[in-house]
Amino acid sequence: MSVLAQLVSLEGISFILKWLHLFFGLLWIGHLYYFNFTQGSAMAQADAATKSGITTKLLPIALWWFRWGAMWTMLTGIILLGIKGHVSGMEVYTSGWGIAILIGVTMGLTMWANVWFIIWPNQQIVMASATQVAAGGAANPQAAIVAPKVLLASRTNVLFSIPMLFFMGSASHLPLPVTPESNLCAVTAVLGVLWLLIEANAIKGKIHFMQTVKGVMTVGFVLTAIIYVVLAAFI
Repeated sequence: MSVLAQLVSLEGISFILKWLHLFFGLLWIGHLYYFNFTQGSAMAQADAATKSGITTKLLPIALWWFRWGAMWTMLTGIILLGIKGHVSGMEVYTSGWGIAILIGVTMGLTMWANVWFIIWPNQQIVMASATQVAAGGAANPQAAIVAPKVLLASRTNVLFSIPMLFFMGSASHLPLPVTPESNLCAVTAVLGVLWLLIEANAIKGKIHFMQTVKGVMTVGFVLTAIIYVVLAAFI
């Protein structure tokens, strides 16, 4: 098989999609960590003029790359997941690889939804208000209301990203030892409730322990351990 034929084969296309998935994933998660670990800390120490410049000039550009990185990560990932099922059969999703990857996919899709349906719409209000103030107008009172929602959703995405990256990687490098005796229904039920509680808090709850970077990172690693313990108990 020639190099070109290999590239346009299903295997070659899958590799290109994996490459793009990693590229866009780095673009997305890199910006997520920048917002939470770097920009947030800098904004807390900045004066009013600096905050205004960041919100009106830098933030719109960073959010463009952030949200479209999320979109293309999601699209390439879904296509890859479909190709895997087509090639290996639907039973692959109940294998050790499939369970790990689906845990990562669930978290990734939730993070994508948080970006597009919570963070981005509310950040538009915050940025529009800052632009209005910079032009000499009055601040939009709604901006102060939605800003905490943005922070909570963003912190939740950091929380989800830690186990997401672990299980995406473990799917190929630390496969789960699934057997016919494995209770996959129990795994789905327990992890489903855990996911629901965290995401419900992201939508309507409070920031609690995620107020600080240290707090959200600590809970992210604890969540990863809890998920692994659940898997060990039922698989």
